[in-house]
Amino acid sequence: MIGINIRVLRKKHKLSQEQLAEKVNVSRQTVAKWESEEAFPDIFKCKMLSDIFQVTIDQLSRDMSEEEANQLRPKGKQFFGVVKVGERGQMVIPKQAREMYQIHAGDKLVVLGEDATKGIAILKSEGFLEFADMIRKAELKGETE
Repeated sequence: MIGINIRVLRKKHKLSQEQLAEKVNVSRQTVAKWESEEAFPDIFKCKMLSDIFQVTIDQLSRDMSEEEANQLRPKGKQFFGVVKVGERGQMVIPKQAREMYQIHAGDKLVVLGEDATKGIAILKSEGFLEFADMIRKAELKGETE
C-alpha cells in the first residue's frame, strides 16, 4: 500500500526515483525497494515524503487504489465546488465550507486578491484583524527597543 502510494505520488509530482531519492537523502535503489514494498521508509522518511508530496502521513500510508492516490489533494487544501457570481457580485459560500470554517450570517469577511494568479482569498475578519494587530504591536515594540 505505501509503496504504491509513493510510486503514484512520485509520478504525479513528475519526479524520477533518482530525484525523489535526492530529496529524502537515500539511494535510488532504496526508493525502488519502497515502491516494490521490499522495504519500507522509517517514520522520519515518511514525514519527509509527506512534506514533499503535500499529503498527511495517514494519506501516504493508507491502503488505497492507484486512482484514489492520484486524486489526493494537498494537505490543508479544500475544494468545495464552483460558485456563480451574481450581477452585483454576490455569491453563496458552499454549506460545507461555511460549516468547516464556522461562517455564519452577519459575519464580516475580508477579501484579498493576488494579481499574479488572479486568486481571491476570503478570511473571517476577526482572525485577520487580530493577526494584523499582533504585527502592528510587534513593529511598535521593535521601534521602542
